[in-house]
Amino acid sequence: MDTTATQAPTRSSLIPMVIVAILFFVLGFATWLNGSLMPYLKQMLQLTPLQASLVLFSFYIAVTFTALPSAWLIRKVGYKNGMALGMATMMLAGLLYIPAAQTQTFVLFLLAQLVIGAGQTLLQTAVNPYVVKIGPEETAAVRISIMGILNKTAGVVAPIVFTALMAQGFVANNDSVMTQAQIDTMAGSLVLPYLGLAAFLGLLALAVKYAPLPELVKEADSDNRGQVKAALARPSLALGVLALFVYVAVEVIAGDTIGLFALSLGVERYTVMTSYTMACMVLGYVLGIALIPRVLSQQAALAVSAVLGVLLTLAITLGDTGSYAIANTLLVPFGGTALPDTLLYIAVLGLANAIVWPAVWPLALSGLGALTSVGAALLIMGIAGGAFGPLAWGLLSSSGLGQQGAYIVMLPCYLFILFYAVKGHKLTRWR
Repeated sequence: MDTTATQAPTRSSLIPMVIVAILFFVLGFATWLNGSLMPYLKQMLQLTPLQASLVLFSFYIAVTFTALPSAWLIRKVGYKNGMALGMATMMLAGLLYIPAAQTQTFVLFLLAQLVIGAGQTLLQTAVNPYVVKIGPEETAAVRISIMGILNKTAGVVAPIVFTALMAQGFVANNDSVMTQAQIDTMAGSLVLPYLGLAAFLGLLALAVKYAPLPELVKEADSDNRGQVKAALARPSLALGVLALFVYVAVEVIAGDTIGLFALSLGVERYTVMTSYTMACMVLGYVLGIALIPRVLSQQAALAVSAVLGVLLTLAITLGDTGSYAIANTLLVPFGGTALPDTLLYIAVLGLANAIVWPAVWPLALSGLGALTSVGAALLIMGIAGGAFGPLAWGLLSSSGLGQQGAYIVMLPCYLFILFYAVKGHKLTRWR
């Protein structure tokens, strides 16, 4: 049976879409806090770049072992209850950050990241099919782009809010030898914000539970292994999972390591750098809504994004960190901050990345029918790329390449996305 929205003829889809839009904003806010939290913890706990990358690894690795159980749980309790449970899990994770900050224990921070990642996975597995199935398949990328704008706008807001709330905790630069009092101040600054986040997530979980969301028709409960095997027998889905894996890897590298790189270059408010990347992603989503499918097909937009990603990756790794030409031309005359060109190239990756997620989902889910929830869970597992991408970047950063040269890890990722756009999504059987 196909997964479609079932609702009374007189009930408008406006309220459900508003609720889903709020959930996408919350997903973005909680996710892109990582871009500020990671360099903040690196400085507070005196971590190496590799250790700091574990902050992202623990968040995104949760997808690997919770995506398929999330699909099973959603078949049991429904999509609406799945969303509420996802929010409740994220609330519990928010509370875990408080003892982590009070004890300044890195392992507790990693545990909190793992739990909030699990909650995000459940929420994502439930909410994404809503957007894909609530309208015509050929315009699904546009609907996902609208949700993406809210998600990435939250990514712009989250680092700014974090930086404002943590203002008293900042130490001037990366090379400062901090006193215990300074470390205690940085740690203490985390408590109230995460307590507030947990309270908000708990209230939102209750709101979703009792909101007038129409339920999607649940697929018949059956053997999970058989469904996974049947879904992966479709190359367009299997390759789509890999495309999302490498996409999330480069998205997280661009959004969350930019702060670490800025810290290494002596940028004082390094925790706000993720906002630059997210602002470019919002611009990309707006362009997607304007151009798809009027000017570009979903496949063509995906190919253009991949090519732009390749070009920017080369510019980042080969660029001069001492050059401020772009900022001096486009930012400083309008009151902006002088930033190295290489940092701005990383930010512009947001533009290249924006259309990939909304383009891959409809291409990969096309024609799955009763396998939609399992297909969605497998695609959600692609988010695990966010664990391994930054980890690979961290490992390369510790080598002779340094942090700048380590961005070369993105090159094969964009090349695979290009392959999926040109050929991979068209494959109907394995040869």
